[in-house]
Amino acid sequence: MNVIISFIAGAISFGTAFLFGSTGETITEKSGHLNLGIPGIMCFGALGGCVGVSMVGSVPFLTVLVAIIMSFLFAGALGALYCFLTVTLRANQNVTGLAITTFGVGCTNFFITLVEDRTFSSASTRFTSLFPFYKDLGIIGELFFSYGVLVYVAIAVAILTSLFLNKTKQGLHLRAVGENPATADAAGINVTRYRYLATIIGSGIAGLGGLFYIMDYLTGSWEYSIDALGWLSIALVIFTVWKPNWGILGSYAFGGLYILANYIKVSFSMMSILKMVPFVVTIIVLIITSIRGKKENQPPLSLGVNYFREER
Repeated sequence: MNVIISFIAGAISFGTAFLFGSTGETITEKSGHLNLGIPGIMCFGALGGCVGVSMVGSVPFLTVLVAIIMSFLFAGALGALYCFLTVTLRANQNVTGLAITTFGVGCTNFFITLVEDRTFSSASTRFTSLFPFYKDLGIIGELFFSYGVLVYVAIAVAILTSLFLNKTKQGLHLRAVGENPATADAAGINVTRYRYLATIIGSGIAGLGGLFYIMDYLTGSWEYSIDALGWLSIALVIFTVWKPNWGILGSYAFGGLYILANYIKVSFSMMSILKMVPFVVTIIVLIITSIRGKKENQPPLSLGVNYFREER
């Protein structure tokens, strides 16, 4: 029983990085942008968070707040660069996204050696312990209160994003831009503004996934690469058929599949195969949704296509 509880808690914890990444990418894709730069953006967000931590040290509350702000700003800046290239200069979205990933990963790997210091491990305790009394609550505490602040932030952001997209006028405008930018433009919706804002905000949210992975899950270590989580986050958007609220359970499912090898006795080669399962599941979901053809389960019609107003 303890092993099962530990596995569920571990899946929720690891899946939070996916939840930030997929929520941010969903917002971006709803505007019609296929941002393959998410892996690099998550890395850059982690770098920004680490810069924030090094600025304030281990000051309670302020450490987390400054790290979140800096992570969002760094990742958002890279999203703005992506938007400048694809919206203003009308560069190919796929090529630009891959270039952003290469740039983000490379810059992060270089600059983190200048930023990294011993304060990361001590500062990480501010991220990992929100309810220190959870052990007194038994199983309930382990399942619901044993996580750091960013886990609850990720859930709140996903729920608020779902409400924004489905219940607000601005969310409807954003979806209209992603479906048919020419029609949205004719209706008086500023396509350029919506695409810029959606991509920058989505990138900032995705960047928090990188911050979570370094400061919470790895407790201040830079031992493993973040970009693999970015690719899984993009796959998760397809898995959840572009619905942020479904992304909560989908992220935890991906997190569970990713750490499953740690809870069962398998060979090293089998561990690699298990980590491929989320991608296989995503392909299966993509095939099923394509065959069924339900409009609400399809990607935005203009996804990955640049908008040329002169051709309207």
